[in-house]
This record gives sequence, C-alpha cells and structure tokens, in this order.
Amino acid sequence: MHRRRFLSRGIGALAGLSAGGLVLRTLAQEGGDSSLSRGMITPVTHEAIDSGLAYLANSQLPNGSWGTGAYTGNTGVTGVGALAMMAGGSQPGRGQYGRHVTNAIEYILSQEVRGTPGFLSSPRSATHGPMYGHGFATLCLAEAHGMISQPDLRNRLRETLGRAVRLIIDSQNREGGWRYQPRAADADLSVTICQIMALRAAKNAGLEIPKRVADDCIKYVKECQDRFSGGFRYQRLHGPVGFARTAAGVVALYSAGEYEGEAVEKGLEYMLKHKPGDGRGIGGGFLGEAEFHYYYGHYYAAQAMWIAGGRYWREWYPAIRNELLGRRQADGSWNDGRTCRHYCTAMALIILQIPNNYLPILQR
Repeated sequence: MHRRRFLSRGIGALAGLSAGGLVLRTLAQEGGDSSLSRGMITPVTHEAIDSGLAYLANSQLPNGSWGTGAYTGNTGVTGVGALAMMAGGSQPGRGQYGRHVTNAIEYILSQEVRGTPGFLSSPRSATHGPMYGHGFATLCLAEAHGMISQPDLRNRLRETLGRAVRLIIDSQNREGGWRYQPRAADADLSVTICQIMALRAAKNAGLEIPKRVADDCIKYVKECQDRFSGGFRYQRLHGPVGFARTAAGVVALYSAGEYEGEAVEKGLEYMLKHKPGDGRGIGGGFLGEAEFHYYYGHYYAAQAMWIAGGRYWREWYPAIRNELLGRRQADGSWNDGRTCRHYCTAMALIILQIPNNYLPILQR
C-alpha cells in the first residue's frame, strides 16, 4: 500500500479502515505518487492558489462561515472553504490559515439543527436540498478529525461527527441512495455522492460504517449508469446522462470501495470524451449540463482522474488547470454567475491543489 498520511495525522486515527465496509485501495500506479504530482502545480498556478486562498481568508464572515447571496452561512459552502485551506496544508489552529479553518469548524458545529441530532444545516441559508450542505459539512469534519489539538474542540467534533454520520446512514433509502432531505425517501446521484464520500472520510477517521451501506450504494450508483455510453444519469433507470453526473458516479463507486470493473472504466472513458479545453463551449467548457454544473462536475472529475492515475490524470489535470486559470477573476476568486463565489472559489482551489496530496480523502 503506497499511501501518505496527512502531515502530523497519526496512524492510530486510521486504525481498522479495512474492516466492515469502506476500504482503501491498494495502489500500484506507474511511477508512484511523485510522477503524478511533479511539475503539475506551475508557478502561475501557485500564484493563483495563493491569491484564491487569500480571497477566501479575507471574505470569511465573522461567525466563521462562507457563502454569498442565498448561500450565506451555508454549512456545505463553509465546509468546502475549509477543505480548500486544508488542501494547501493548513490545519485547525496551525498553518497560514489555521485560524480560519478552526473558525469554520466551530461554525459548522454550531449549526446542528435542534431536534434533528447530527443534521448540519443553517436555517438562514436557502438551499435546493439541505443534504448537500450536510454532506460537505460532514466531509469537512471527518477530514479535520485527528488534526485538532484543543481537547474540547476535538471532543465536540468527534461527538458531532458521530451523530452526522448516523443521520446519513439512517437516511439511506431502500434503493441505496440519498435525496435532499434527511429521511429515507427517494434518491438521486448528486446527493448520493456527497453522502457516501462523507461516510468514506468518516471511515478513514476510524468511525464504523456498516458494510451494507457501501454495498447498497454501489448497487444504486450502478443502476444510474447507461451501459451503452458509460455515462451516469441523475436517477436510476431514467433520465439523460451527463458529464457532472458521470464524474459523481465514478467517485461514488470509489468512495464505496469499488475501484475497478466495467462501470468504472466506462465512466472514465465517457469523461475523457469531455476533457476540458476542447473548444465545445464557453471558455473551453461545455454548454448545457456540464457548463451549468461546472465547478461541481470538475470537482469530482479531477478526483476521479487522480485516483485512476496514469494517463487519465496526466491528460486531465493540465487541461482543467489551464482552463481554471483562464476563468480566474481579477480579485483571485472564481465565479459562475449563478451559485456562490465562495463555493466556486473553494472548488477551484481544491482541484488545483490535488497534487499536494494533503487531504486525507485523496491521499494515495
């Protein structure tokens, strides 16, 4: 197993990862980690990352949250903002943005909905589906687990994370997926990836995740795939395939412990047909679904290619890196004009910093 631990994160926090369901992949990538990271973050990219992180730091709200417009105070946006800083090497209370990460974590912990234990959602933030925010917020807490030196905050995070994970497990529906609300009703792929990735991170942190949860998720995700094109639909058995959905589908399979097989390979090949910068849309992006969900889709696509390694990563990262550099705003942020500037900036920064190999969920 060739896998780095994140900075000072101890081996003890990762004990027992292969037991009971979500397992880590044994990687045998050609050339190892260094060949996949070497030279990928260029000097221009470093400058863009630095200015983007500074933008997030300077625009963090006094209560520790991020989010603009209708997304102000959104727990998911706050979570990805903290993840963007952790992807650069900062930890809670340590590093250049350690204070900002701590403040974000404390905000997320403060947003547990009264009467719904473990539900991390701000009532002040409008959202299409609060389980999106819950999934990203839970992922953030799981990634920060083991990095916090303050005993009180560490204990609060651990207890809240346990309740947040339990809520996800209890909200999985009979098909094996998740939907907008914290209840076992219907399901869709875009919410499902947020939940299974959070569970994977929690499993990495040492929490127990029943094997059936991962198995049922794999079954649901595969039922969302079109066998002919290899692309994934929004929901099982019906609906059009799309780039963002396919990226989410492949990473959902990875997160549930399935790294090989026809479903993964066909999904990756479908995505390669939609490589950034091929000129099919504005700024090298794609019109329609891929452009509308640009940052969400590429957040998962870059992860899929990083984990796949080899030619997938070598072809994909320079393409998305250069496209993101071309989309950067004068103030160092990224924005799609539709969702939230903080969200787009955090997603872009996480993508650009993947070669750092700092986030535990992405360590090879």
